[in-house]
Amino acid sequence: RNEKSWNEILDKAQALSTKTGILVQLRQERRQTQPACHLQEFVVDAPTGKPPPLTSSDDIRKHCYYPNCTKFDGSLTEKSSSRDKLYQIHTGLQHSIIRATQPNCLPLENVTLPQKLKQAGYSTHMVGKWHLGFYKRDCLPTQRGFDTFFGSLLGSGDYYSHYKCEGPGMCGYDLYEGEEAAWEQDRGLYSTVMFTQKAINILANHDPRRQPLFLYLAYQAVHSPLQVPARYLERYKGIPNMHRRKYAAMVSCLDESIHNLTLALKRYGYYDNTVIVYSSDNGGQPLAGGSNWPLRGSKATYWEGGIRAVGFVHSPLLVNKGTKCRSLVHITDWFPTLVTLGEGTLDEDLYLDGYDVWEAISEGHPSPRHDILHNIDPIYTKAKNGSWKAGYGLWNTAIRAALRVGHWKLLTGVPGYSDWVPPQTFSNQRLTNRWHNERVRWDRGKSIWLFNITADPYERVDLSQRYPHLVKKMLLRLAQYNRTAVPYATRPKTCALILSTMGVCGAPGTKRRGRNQRKMRDTITCSPTTLEKGGGKINQITES
Repeated sequence: RNEKSWNEILDKAQALSTKTGILVQLRQERRQTQPACHLQEFVVDAPTGKPPPLTSSDDIRKHCYYPNCTKFDGSLTEKSSSRDKLYQIHTGLQHSIIRATQPNCLPLENVTLPQKLKQAGYSTHMVGKWHLGFYKRDCLPTQRGFDTFFGSLLGSGDYYSHYKCEGPGMCGYDLYEGEEAAWEQDRGLYSTVMFTQKAINILANHDPRRQPLFLYLAYQAVHSPLQVPARYLERYKGIPNMHRRKYAAMVSCLDESIHNLTLALKRYGYYDNTVIVYSSDNGGQPLAGGSNWPLRGSKATYWEGGIRAVGFVHSPLLVNKGTKCRSLVHITDWFPTLVTLGEGTLDEDLYLDGYDVWEAISEGHPSPRHDILHNIDPIYTKAKNGSWKAGYGLWNTAIRAALRVGHWKLLTGVPGYSDWVPPQTFSNQRLTNRWHNERVRWDRGKSIWLFNITADPYERVDLSQRYPHLVKKMLLRLAQYNRTAVPYATRPKTCALILSTMGVCGAPGTKRRGRNQRKMRDTITCSPTTLEKGGGKINQITES
């Protein structure tokens, strides 16, 4: 009996030691025309940790990878997440983002990727940007499947001070270790460097032979505000456009950080038995140094420039290495793909919008995915000429929505900023004065578009009038999706803005005058029980 028990222990230890480690790296607003990353191909088995330079621009039409964080931050972060696995319409987070003052979070009944991997025996860690809500303790990363968390709870903030302001006098501190404000660990480090150091420390202090590791690293960069150490900025003195110069420098810092992380993976014995997923969350913001050229639109739009992104996968498990996956892939696909790779279980009653796409990525098989619901936003209905009549009685085209089926993409409502904006590298002129011929006027009364994305990835030729039968079919499909939607979770604003500013609650007028001191105006107040006294630990946020 003792010999049998010992053999079982050895077998279990061997199984743990051979389980594949999983590292997911997410960057903010990175596009194909950024320095060191020129196309939005999904590259398999990049040989180094640095995002590889890719091939000619013709390849842009051959592959579609959609993180689809139009208003959410992707399937690896925020609303439609591979920490979750659902489209935005199935989480109640289909409109805009979770604001600092908004008491909302990813629904607690939604099972997340770290929860499933934890069940499969993984040690789970997160470093970086959360942005899935924090208004009560149950919403926090350490309550949603992560053993440890170090980073920010909001979507943006100062890279050095880690403060976030929602308006005049409405600022708070946003750096956390677990559920506590990370005052002691804050030495004013640039967040990209700080997050990388933290991730490397996790690798150094974990033994992959004893337990498999899942590390989710969600960088703040290259989201605004555009901030970067001076030594990186010096490299790009030849770029006169200051936004573009800072942006390029921020990307260089990111690339260096990924290089250092890759060296650590090799140093501590992870590299040869790890699946590394590198992804952006959405398109770039041209007004803040980004570029989606030659694609149309920008971040927060449903045009291809807002929803396509760069990415690659590295793993010894890949069958066909050094190849490009040209199949249709959406970021919700990472949930079933990574759970299956981690030998986890996908319960029969677990509703998924994602597919296991490992064979498509690894072996070049056709993707099981044939369509993508980019989003349906029932709150954003600004198309003046949108109507049920324009939607053939099948759909109200005032509603902002986008759907991809095979080669075809349908948009309704107002998809967002629609210009084709060349890179601003050599220009200091305002966009409205430059490239005027690329601007699109919205007084044409349109509320519906149809494009063949394979043939026209730049969305220049609207085919909605030529193929009304296709429009009707896709409108019907949109209506079918909409019938499964969860109502948008709208709640009144509260004092939930950054929780630990003075060990109590960040609210209007809050300023750091000492660890546990605060000054608050009378416009918004917090219940004395909002946070546990003395440490800024999150308990629950209420409005009094």
